[in-house]
Amino acid sequence: MKTLFRTAVTAAALAMATTACTSAATGQAPVPKVTLDAVRLVAYDSCDDMLSGLREHAAENVGPWGFGGPQIMYMEDTAATARAKTTSDTPEHSTTNVHEAGVDEPDLVKTDGNRIVTVVDGTLRVIDTATKKVTASLKLTKKDEPTFAPADLLLSGDRALVLFRGGDIMVKSFAPPGETRYVVVDLAGQPKVLSTIRAQGSYVDARMIGSTVRLVTRSQPDITFPEPKNPDASEADRKKANQDVVRRAPLSAWLPTVEITGGSGAVKKDTVRCERVSHPADYTGTSLLTVHSIDLTQDVAATGTEPISLAADGDTVYGSGTSLYVASNPRWWFPVVTEPMPVEPVPTATDGAAPAVEPTPSDPPVTADPTVTTDPTVTAVPAVTSSAPATPATSEPVPTPTAPPEETEVHRFDISAAGAPSYVASGKVPGRLLNQYSLSEYEGHLRVATTLTSTDGGNSASSVYVLDAATMAKAGEVGGLGKGERIYSVRFIGPVGYVVTFKQVDPLYTLDLRDPAAPKVTGELKITGYSAYLHPGADGRLIGIGQEASDKGRTLGTQVSLFDVSDPAAPRRLSQLFQKESGSEAEWDPHAFLYWPKTGLSVLPLMTPKESGALVLKIDDSAVKKLGMIKHPTHQDKDYTYQPGIQRSIVIGDAVWTLSWDGLQVNDATTLARQAWIPLR
Repeated sequence: MKTLFRTAVTAAALAMATTACTSAATGQAPVPKVTLDAVRLVAYDSCDDMLSGLREHAAENVGPWGFGGPQIMYMEDTAATARAKTTSDTPEHSTTNVHEAGVDEPDLVKTDGNRIVTVVDGTLRVIDTATKKVTASLKLTKKDEPTFAPADLLLSGDRALVLFRGGDIMVKSFAPPGETRYVVVDLAGQPKVLSTIRAQGSYVDARMIGSTVRLVTRSQPDITFPEPKNPDASEADRKKANQDVVRRAPLSAWLPTVEITGGSGAVKKDTVRCERVSHPADYTGTSLLTVHSIDLTQDVAATGTEPISLAADGDTVYGSGTSLYVASNPRWWFPVVTEPMPVEPVPTATDGAAPAVEPTPSDPPVTADPTVTTDPTVTAVPAVTSSAPATPATSEPVPTPTAPPEETEVHRFDISAAGAPSYVASGKVPGRLLNQYSLSEYEGHLRVATTLTSTDGGNSASSVYVLDAATMAKAGEVGGLGKGERIYSVRFIGPVGYVVTFKQVDPLYTLDLRDPAAPKVTGELKITGYSAYLHPGADGRLIGIGQEASDKGRTLGTQVSLFDVSDPAAPRRLSQLFQKESGSEAEWDPHAFLYWPKTGLSVLPLMTPKESGALVLKIDDSAVKKLGMIKHPTHQDKDYTYQPGIQRSIVIGDAVWTLSWDGLQVNDATTLARQAWIPLR
């Protein structure tokens, strides 16, 4: 059978499924100790040396069913605000909410102010923002391909890179051919495909600086494991047979390939060369990370992608202006013990729950447009609970797996020069990352925030480590954050760090990171609920998007908090907007959050069983105020009716553009009156 890696699920509702816990039980397993040190990158001496090393390391990590392990839940996430340079004839506009200014991230929609580009149902469309009409379209999927395949975009001038990622990092390399691919499109005039890139492996993430895209893929060895001749063979016999197969596998089973098809149909194939593959001192041999470099101003079919590879795992990408970091727990497939809990029923007014924030008389007037509502009461999104896959019936006892050390490896690549990046160093820290916001480079150092959990999930502790970016060796650390809790959000802003942990209440910690050798906690704020995403606000202000919760830790609905962090020793919450029994995509995907500093206009998706839309707020330096709710036209079909969920929001001039799978809507940024509807399906 072909190597199958059990798929880990990225669940949109995960943020609400794993948020609350009861009090810790007695007899907890201790938090395991993990050493902290730099991990030396080593180049292979030759192709023979490379093959020998990969075979032996992979054989050590293969199991009776191939590579991989139990199903887990995985949450990704991302972003802060970056702004494109504008010209006198381009309307002022927002851009994708990204982690680092100047480092663009792939997203569902892109704009340069004059046009909006998006891909829905496999078709790229260009919308003119002046006429509010679709001016061009290009079908990018074939008849036999699913049109609902997710696609992200990067935009540079008149070139767009469309990333079809039907197989993400969890699906691995057994995704059907052509399902994962990257398409360069010329937008000057009628859109046309310039080249199509099919890189072996699965898409992890990408970053773009200027016109250069660094695209990270992850591949497994292309090894076919035999069906046992004896169906009653023990797991030990199965494992030994698989090890024998691994030790006979050719080097080509590991070396990733890339196929580039030009606009004329000519195909160019390439394989990563041995001298372009390195490895850490300790590695599994079960996967390779590959970084492709694509200059969108060049003919990619002619230049290629200049791939380089590292024998390592990777699931989290973070980019600064000069560095690209790829991080992973090397045994990331091992399940994390979580304790899902349903949303608590809404208390009555006498229960003391935080009330929803009503619009005040001073709020801007909102028209009676049927697509806009100012009703502050919304209904609940039921919590989603997860369960482990059923154990197949077997006469053999199932061995109890032993948890590997919970640690994260971080690999740094130098991307300051054109062309292929160069390896710099790797480091290792205890614990697991939450997402890319757990990483931040500042003045020659990398800050890393992790949670280290005991094997039974009963005990945990969080820390921030400071690594020297040149060597990835530890410079300093501060621990003891949220004992018995885990990190729910992180934000580093210059020399200051903010960490939110949660179990029953939400401690917001402020950290002083000015001295890399002696980082320290300077302040702490305990409130109910938690912030799943933190965003810089006005000077001395921090915006939190998350969930309100009872004093027992049960989630109650979306909350938006405004924190005063001007005094690091005494952070405090100035204002809270609470929408009971609701959820927002912005909690787990920061690309969904819009904050427009010029006016304080803020928009985030809001989802309930009864309606879906975009919550529109005004966030200034003192309060969070609700302006209204934008909703797209109800979709009516012969068999069903539904309210399209809004996924993204953009400010262009004096209007708010919102995107759903059904189309784009334009609303006045002040009155929220609907100005146009542009169907995309």
